[in-house]
Amino acid sequence: MSAAIEFRNVGKRYLGEAYAVLRDVSFAIEEGEFVCIIGPSGCGKTTVLKLIAGLDAPTIGKVRKPKSVSMSFQSGALFPWLTVSENVALGLRARKMPDLEVAHHVEAQLRAVDMLHFHAKFPADLSGGQRQRVGIARALAVEPSALLLDEPFSALDPKTTAELHRDLLSIWHARRMTIVMVSHLIEEAVGLADRVILMREGRIDAEFPIALPHPRHEQGEAFMREVQQIRRKFFT
Repeated sequence: MSAAIEFRNVGKRYLGEAYAVLRDVSFAIEEGEFVCIIGPSGCGKTTVLKLIAGLDAPTIGKVRKPKSVSMSFQSGALFPWLTVSENVALGLRARKMPDLEVAHHVEAQLRAVDMLHFHAKFPADLSGGQRQRVGIARALAVEPSALLLDEPFSALDPKTTAELHRDLLSIWHARRMTIVMVSHLIEEAVGLADRVILMREGRIDAEFPIALPHPRHEQGEAFMREVQQIRRKFFT
């Protein structure tokens, strides 16, 4: 395996800010790896995603990333005046893809997230979980080699979150794309990821490989050992 994403001594300071958001950050993510980034609010997690997505540039250091990257934001970030199908089709139409091909790709992605029967609905007609499913479908439609998720399940109820975890893992196992997800829940990170990266004050504080097979059982002894190991480091 080779690194799909690599940060080399990356720093980021925004104009007018007294302190750097990121300081000397170095790590690598392998092709097909699922990595969760956790840490306190303001530690730089979302900035890392933006640098991978190409939405921002480092002040210092180098970021290596795939050419094809898609990002899904909290609550799906859908355009309210477009239908579900039209939202998913946005990236495809930007690539000047023929209409029949667009329709085929949109149908396939909506089917993958169990939203095909809502294709003509508008975002206002959907629940939070449904909007998040559409946001993920839109990110997947362009067939990225890396999928970035910024706390995608933070506003959802536990049942919906569990269903989306299951669907996300199913998509990942089928497509083996690289996934980088920011989460604020240790249990969520351990439940999904191959590796958990803990950030603190703009730096990488620790990394935890998670070798448990899927599906992972939150009440299992091995699962709880992983959670407690990360929790101890998080709160020290």
